[in-house]
Amino acid sequence: MGPTAVGKTALSIQTAIRLQTAIISADSRQCYREIDIGVAKPSAAQLQAVPHYFINSHSIHDPANAAAFEQYALNAVQEIFQQHDWAVVAGGTGLYIQAFCQGIDEMPVIDPGIREMVRSTYEQQGLAWLQEEVQRNDPAYYESESQNPHRLMRALEVVLSTGHSIRTYQTGWIAPRDFNIIKIGLELPRETLHAHIHQRVDGMIREGLVAEMEALMPYKNLPPLRTIGYQETAAFLEKEYTLSQAVELIKTHTRQYAKRQMTWFKKDRAVKWFSPHDQEEIFSYIGKTISED
Repeated sequence: MGPTAVGKTALSIQTAIRLQTAIISADSRQCYREIDIGVAKPSAAQLQAVPHYFINSHSIHDPANAAAFEQYALNAVQEIFQQHDWAVVAGGTGLYIQAFCQGIDEMPVIDPGIREMVRSTYEQQGLAWLQEEVQRNDPAYYESESQNPHRLMRALEVVLSTGHSIRTYQTGWIAPRDFNIIKIGLELPRETLHAHIHQRVDGMIREGLVAEMEALMPYKNLPPLRTIGYQETAAFLEKEYTLSQAVELIKTHTRQYAKRQMTWFKKDRAVKWFSPHDQEEIFSYIGKTISED
């Protein structure tokens, strides 16, 4: 695990080759068949080198979520264990990794009408409206989360649908797993990571991100496309920004996202942190931990 552009894909492939096993992607966007460039999906050669799960497994018209990933990944890992002793899980979506490792709380059914109202009103009136509504309807949750629009929408949908705070359903229960887990975190100095992010974004533009988004414009409001890279490119295509402005926004938003990823991952004390360049140290640590287990 680790922030975007830190080098998870390359290292996970090398790890899977050494362990002669497969990879389960824990990325909330690379599972969609219709999008490639903007989600930094592994190359065709990389996908051919090692079997991958949760890559190109879903359509943007059938969005996945953490609960769906948990079930998918648990099924996938049992399939892998039929032929191998180890499996590699790699990605930067913290909630998906948490769902796989320890499960997630079961959320109540959301009234579809309320969900549509919340999301459409947010699109029209923006974050300030969303913050005000959550603060008024679920002040306990708002005290701990006031900036992430996706989490705020979810909290508002829950309280309007059930009359109860989303905190009521967040029990912190940890699901038992019948396999051992070794957690490897990858990190780089901030300046180096930012340089990697900028290089990746520039590469996406060269590879055709604008053309990819242009073909997807009819679906720009679907949840999988309301994400960094695609949102800014859509705004450029709608002439809200110049291309250079859109590129700078993608870089800025990606740096901010990487910071949020690290904040999430650093809370997990079971993670052993390495530089992605320390491959031999990582493999030695994995081997030592496996032998101890």
